[in-house]
Amino acid sequence: MNAFKIRPWSKIPMRFAFSLVLSATAQVAAGAGNDLDATTESAIDTAINGEHRSSSNKARDQYRKPKETLTFFGFRSDMTVVEAWPGTGWYTEILAPALRKNGKLYAAHYSANPSYGYNGVQRRFLGTFLQKAGHSPAIYDQLKITTLYYPYDLNIAPKSSADLLLTFRNAHNWVVPGYGGDAAAKATFRAMFDVLKPGGILGLVDHRWPDPKTEDPAAANGYISEDRVIELVTEAGFNLVERSDMHHNSKDSHNHPRGVWTLPPSLAMGDVDRDKYITIGESDRMTLKFRKPAKPMPE
Repeated sequence: MNAFKIRPWSKIPMRFAFSLVLSATAQVAAGAGNDLDATTESAIDTAINGEHRSSSNKARDQYRKPKETLTFFGFRSDMTVVEAWPGTGWYTEILAPALRKNGKLYAAHYSANPSYGYNGVQRRFLGTFLQKAGHSPAIYDQLKITTLYYPYDLNIAPKSSADLLLTFRNAHNWVVPGYGGDAAAKATFRAMFDVLKPGGILGLVDHRWPDPKTEDPAAANGYISEDRVIELVTEAGFNLVERSDMHHNSKDSHNHPRGVWTLPPSLAMGDVDRDKYITIGESDRMTLKFRKPAKPMPE
C-alpha cells in the first residue's frame, strides 16, 4: 500500500470534503514535498541509528515508522518544529539531533504542577524527559522546552513561527473529561494553529477507533475516531491535506480488556495473553496531515 496515497473521496465524510477542495492546490505541493532532501535524509538516518537511542526504543521503529512518518509530514532538517506533549521523548530522540544544526525544536510538554488529569503520570513523564535532556547536552542543548497546559498556558512557541507541528498519540487525551474534554481539544488545536506559519503543517498520529458511531465520547479506551479528530482540527481553522494508512494495523480488533494499553508497548495485562498481544503489535493508528491556510479565508 502506498503510504502517501490520498484515500478515495467516497471514504471521506462529506462535511470534510469542502476542506479538501479548498486545499487542492496544497495537495499538489504536499505530494511534491514527500521526498527528503539529502541533508534531511542524512540527519534523520543518523538520528534514528544513533547510540543515544535504547534498543527498546529502536525496536518500536517497525510500528512507529519514524522516517516514513516524517517524510509524509514534509519534515526538513532546517525547519522550526513544535512537538506537542512529547511524553518521555521517543520522537524527541530523533527530532532533536536531526534539527540541532540547521533547525529549531520546541517541546511543548506537561505542566510541572497540573491541577487536573493524571498528574502523577504527567510528572513522571516530564521528569523522565527533563532527565534525558539534561544528561545528553550534545543532543538536546538546542531544545526549547515550553508548556502546553489547558487552559492556563497555551503559549507553546512564538506565534506564526513554526513550519511543522507534530503530535503523536495525544488527541485522544484532549477529549478525556479529566483533561478538559472537547473544550481542551479545541483550545489546544487553536493554539497549534496560532504558532504555525501560514501554510504550516500539523502532523497527527493517534490510536484510531474505526466507527465514530460507536466510539466512547470520553475516549477511556485510548481510541478516537478519525471523523472526530478531523472535525476538531478543521474547526480550529486547518484544512485536511492528506491521510495515510502507514500505521494501520488490521490485527487490532480495537476491543481489549485494558483498552489500547493492553497492546504493546504498555502490555497492561502483564503476562496474561502476553504472546497474543505481542503478536497483534501496536495499535491501529490514523496518520493525518493538515495545513494552516496560506491566506485568511474570506468572510
